[in-house]
Amino acid sequence: MRDDLAALFENGRNGDETAYRRALDFAARRIRVYVSSGFRIYGYHNEDVEDVVQETLLTIHLKRQTWDASRPIEPWLKAIARNKLVDHLRRKGYRKFVPLDDVAEILAEPQPGPDEGLGAQNDLLTHLKERDRKIVEAVSIEGYSAREAGERLGMSEGAVRVALHRALKSLAAIYRGS
Repeated sequence: MRDDLAALFENGRNGDETAYRRALDFAARRIRVYVSSGFRIYGYHNEDVEDVVQETLLTIHLKRQTWDASRPIEPWLKAIARNKLVDHLRRKGYRKFVPLDDVAEILAEPQPGPDEGLGAQNDLLTHLKERDRKIVEAVSIEGYSAREAGERLGMSEGAVRVALHRALKSLAAIYRGS
């Protein structure tokens, strides 16, 4: 069925009006189900489903050339529908409130210090060569970009990316082995 939708949509983009109309009709049914369940998930009634479906269809029509035909169409449609649903909920002023009593225990828990909880992480890093450890620490832990880490370590951005990839792959293998 999904392949049919993609084929109809592609034919419609190429000028077949009948195929495009059928694609939009089929998409509307799928979007209506998705948006309706979205309203339920967020705890709201379905009175505005058709508004969101129409906004979504309009956006699909206006952005139809942005769909990459080599990729599945359904995730593209759902992403547009989800964004329109969230936009609609924001516009209407819908907000989810969580009573403080529901999260008081979580908020009261002591937060780990800067070095707490890093024991296993630091143990894994000791298995890496010094340069690789410094790269992982700079990018993955300290939050530097590959360019910034390269400047700090005297390496090119590309070399940092390659070394980081290899180091993380090594860490994964070490972790799986332990």
